[in-house]
Amino acid sequence: MIEKGQKHTSTLTVTADVTAAAVGSGELPVLATPMLLALMENAAMLAISPHLPAGSTSVGAHIASSHLKPTAVGNVVTATAEVTAVDGRKVTFRIAAYAGEELLGEGTHIRFVVDRERFMAKL
Repeated sequence: MIEKGQKHTSTLTVTADVTAAAVGSGELPVLATPMLLALMENAAMLAISPHLPAGSTSVGAHIASSHLKPTAVGNVVTATAEVTAVDGRKVTFRIAAYAGEELLGEGTHIRFVVDRERFMAKL
């Protein structure tokens, strides 16, 4: 059962393959915004996955986030997602990412709990 307050922290060491230059979202060798967002989304997914019914998963539906500071190759980034609301299949999170004590980005994320087979059958 998913409950308000559940949280998870995911970690990423910035390597050359997750930079803006490598993923095509910019030209500089700093952590790419899409990779920062993916790390925060990963934390949200993992915050609720142990609490889902058998045969279910969650899918991202919306993310609104800032990316406040650049992060160099070699730095470790942590992203935490905390459940702030549960409305049926809709789960809302507060997300934030840090390099040490420095805030890199924050925002909100929405996921929906879905039946895996029914979801894939729609493709």
